Amino acid sequence: MNPVALTAKMGMADAGIAAVLGYAVVFVGLILLMAVVILMGKAMAGTRKQAEAPAPTAAAPAAPAAPTGTPAPGSAGEVKLFDVPDKEAAILMAIVADKMGKPLNELRFKSIKEVK
Repeated sequence: MNPVALTAKMGMADAGIAAVLGYAVVFVGLILLMAVVILMGKAMAGTRKQAEAPAPTAAAPAAPAAPTGTPAPGSAGEVKLFDVPDKEAAILMAIVADKMGKPLNELRFKSIKEVK
């Protein structure tokens, strides 16, 4: 049968039912797609947590503090400070080390200068 002829014979009620059924099919498809995306996200989050979980280790004793005036083991040496107080430089270096996730003695700071 010709689809144009079929729609011409449709009444207002039949057209409304066809429209509602069409919308329902689209929304059911979107809901199924959303469920698949959520399930895949949970599956990927689960594998990421397993990969990031550190292996349990015995508690290591704390390292003794280095005497004042001697550089820490692995220290990279002197830092040139340009118009920056020692306290602010230390805070900046600690923040950079924390954000990078590395110990401070593994980073090398050549100079610190305030930008105005």
